[in-house]
Amino acid sequence: MSGPHQYDKLVWPAAPLPAWQDHTARQGNERPHDPAAPTARPPADPKGHWFPLAVCMLLAAAALVLNGYVTNVVGETQAPPPATGSPSPELEKVRRGGPVLNITANGPASARLPARTVALTFDDGPDPAWTPQVLDMLKKYGAKATFFTVGSKVAKYPELARRIVAEGHELGNHTYSHADLAALPAWRLKLELSLTQRALAGATGLHTTLARPPYSSTPAAISGPQWAGMKALAAEGYLVTLTDLDTRDWNRPGTANIVASSLPANGRGAVVMMHDSGGDRRQTVEAVGAVLRKLTGEGYRAVTVTRALGMPSAHQPAGGVEQFAGSALNLAQRASETFAGVLSWVLLAAGALTVGRLGFFAVLAWVHAARNRGGKRRKGRAPVWSAPPPVTVIVPAYNEAAGIQATVRSLVETTYRGPLEILVVDDGSTDGTAELAQSLGLPGVRVIRRPNGGKPAALNTGIAQAAHELLIMVDGDTVFEPATIGHLVRQLADPAVGAVSGNTKVGNRRGMIGRWQHIEYVIGFNLDRRAFELLDCMATVPGAIGAFRRSALVALGGVSADTLAEDTDLTMALCRAGWRVVYEEKALAWTEAPTSLGQLWKQRYRWCYGTVQAMWKHRRAVLEPGPFGRRCLGYLTLFQVLLPLLAPVVDLMAIYNTVLGDPLPVVAVWAGFVVVQALTGWYALRLDGERASALWVLPLQQFVYRQLMYLVVIQSLATALLGVRLRWHTVRREGTFSDPGHAAPAPLGIDGAERLADVR
Repeated sequence: MSGPHQYDKLVWPAAPLPAWQDHTARQGNERPHDPAAPTARPPADPKGHWFPLAVCMLLAAAALVLNGYVTNVVGETQAPPPATGSPSPELEKVRRGGPVLNITANGPASARLPARTVALTFDDGPDPAWTPQVLDMLKKYGAKATFFTVGSKVAKYPELARRIVAEGHELGNHTYSHADLAALPAWRLKLELSLTQRALAGATGLHTTLARPPYSSTPAAISGPQWAGMKALAAEGYLVTLTDLDTRDWNRPGTANIVASSLPANGRGAVVMMHDSGGDRRQTVEAVGAVLRKLTGEGYRAVTVTRALGMPSAHQPAGGVEQFAGSALNLAQRASETFAGVLSWVLLAAGALTVGRLGFFAVLAWVHAARNRGGKRRKGRAPVWSAPPPVTVIVPAYNEAAGIQATVRSLVETTYRGPLEILVVDDGSTDGTAELAQSLGLPGVRVIRRPNGGKPAALNTGIAQAAHELLIMVDGDTVFEPATIGHLVRQLADPAVGAVSGNTKVGNRRGMIGRWQHIEYVIGFNLDRRAFELLDCMATVPGAIGAFRRSALVALGGVSADTLAEDTDLTMALCRAGWRVVYEEKALAWTEAPTSLGQLWKQRYRWCYGTVQAMWKHRRAVLEPGPFGRRCLGYLTLFQVLLPLLAPVVDLMAIYNTVLGDPLPVVAVWAGFVVVQALTGWYALRLDGERASALWVLPLQQFVYRQLMYLVVIQSLATALLGVRLRWHTVRREGTFSDPGHAAPAPLGIDGAERLADVR
């Protein structure tokens, strides 16, 4: 067994750390080492990263809105609503007129095509599957046509719009998202037309003067609301183009029917409406060829709408600014579609990983519990001590006056029968912590005073002064149950075990924040540690309760002050040195959790930042033999860093789909996750002997607590990347266990005895 003064021979790592990781100068409790020295102003937390985060969120929101606007509105053409009501004299005149409307302040005028002239028109494109086939068929017969394009599809397939123009065909405006103009407010109608013109300008460098309202047909079918929309089109300078012959090919009536409905009677001219997008257009493509063969044989010419009427081309060159704006719009739409598509797959993968992780860890927890019930370890029966070995308990304390006496009493009142030494290491407290611990006058308790140097320095002092090989470390705001020390020590009977993690429980769980942390401790911490033991990738033996071999700590150079998560850093170092780290669920420690969101933020900010530091420090473990590095660091990177970074976008998509789309899928997915979490939580609570009634707060966790946790991750990563040296964040103690009536909770009874109802 190591002697008490071997600590003097500890060798500290000499390799320099990155600036964001080096905290040896001020890793303590925001107090200088020399009280006479001037107090340096503590570094401020970085604030500037919230602006880039807000910008990123706004860009993501804009991408989702743009993609949603396009994909949720664009649809296949349907039959226009029937004309109802008594038409005005003006509308009655339009219904009797031709398909091309020039609507001015002096009244509407219409035009018909001359005899043996056909203007084939195609709506809803361009489409990568069908538009090229239509163009090929037109080229085969030397015909020209007019394509009333949807702006969002022009933006998506600009090369098809350019091909239409290059082959001598004409473009028309069919709105940006195939919206029903009869149902749109004035601002939306103007937006639909303007966006389409910009898309055309970006793709082809042209604007168009032709427009066709979606869901329109022949003049005779115009309804009152449609007429109002057409007048709005005319007010924007468009020539409204309807049709003489509506083939209704969108309904896929068969090639023969499409051909029959496309042929004018008695040599008349006609505007013929077909579609080159919006669904399966195989029948349309076949019909185009048949129609052109018949019309050519009958002496018809197939030309564009403006040429058929002897008018100037509908194409007008767009200005440089319009072309630039159009190109930007088209690029933004394609980027938003790509972003939404990639994000959907990423979120699907993230959801699958999250659910899979919960299920996998629940299974491993069951295996761990079953193995422990049988008193077995991996191979054979677990070794036992022939007699209770001597133990030293180290309590590092800085300004723990509120709870130090309850902590020390719980240690002294243990049922452990071996030699026990309790060292309270006061790290320069200013609130009388040392005096309170000393005043108890309890046997086996020794108070050591030292200048403030931080928790690692206090622990190392305790290690140096310890008289025994087996060490237990406990925070000054934590109380042990009587059997806890014995449960911890029994695991160290295995000479391969270098450290033991106990079962930390929240003592002050009455408020909502306390209840949330209670659920998190049971599900997120204690359930996970069962799995980590089986996978040989234990990341943290918590500072609140952990047992160690002194010789293992001495070999590592003691507790390092390189990070703000000294417990994680130490655990990773032990695993890399070849020691097994196990979990003892019966070793219960009751800790005081933060009682406000601000205090919780400070605690988790330090934890998360320190964990990132420890991951960086031990990054070479990934290349070392054994499973620890790849499993532990891979798990932490995926589930503790990357997935939380996606959480804001998940919430953004949920809000967007709930407000602007169908909320049922969002509610169903959310409910599914809550159910999976609840089932996992129920099993975790059952393993820990807790009441399942605590799960009622789980759904509420999704609306405040979850957001706080992922913002902590973002803040921590920003702090690290910006190279800011984070100061130690102290948490205000409430004295949860200071009341003599609540000095220690009643034994919980992991084996199924008494269960805790509510602990103050």
